[in-house]
Amino acid sequence: MSFINYHSKEINCKIVYYGPGLGGKTSNIQHVYKKTNSQAKGKLITLNTKNERTLFFDFLPLDLGEIRGFKTRFHLYTVPGQAFYEASRKLILRGVDGLVFVADSQLERMEENLESFTGLEQYLDEQGIDLSRLPYVVQWNKRDLPNISSLEEMRKKLNPKRVPDFEAVATTGEGVFETLKMVSKMILLNLRGGLQ
Repeated sequence: MSFINYHSKEINCKIVYYGPGLGGKTSNIQHVYKKTNSQAKGKLITLNTKNERTLFFDFLPLDLGEIRGFKTRFHLYTVPGQAFYEASRKLILRGVDGLVFVADSQLERMEENLESFTGLEQYLDEQGIDLSRLPYVVQWNKRDLPNISSLEEMRKKLNPKRVPDFEAVATTGEGVFETLKMVSKMILLNLRGGLQ
């Protein structure tokens, strides 16, 4: 749920990067942070857990324009991928405006992708959020590795609704901004529809 700050004339939107552990969520956020103009971003906050990190930062993309005189500030979050961080994942998903599901393309990670996606749907459902009504995209990460599932197979199992999807290599930045731009655009279209 977007937060409107009337004092600063900003609409704050929350984008969550969700997916299995070590699938590339952190690499996505780090690449976006590194390439974002320093005047347009907040501090990168890292919460270390035993096996993985949760990252957060906010930024104000200058090229997206305004909605009724309000600028849009995006807050990007990652969730810890390991199953034993269930409470953290639920908390981070609270108030989400848009979602990027980062799938690990490696053949041996398909089961973890499926478990993560099923968990995502369950957590959203518990919060009364219907995934089919939430702006979200799917990113097929690690496409540079030799042992990857075909796009056809991944789409069949992880994107049956045919939402926008992107091939990526988050460690090099390939596909990272394309993914972010699409989910941002979907959120803005959703906001514009709700503000009319």
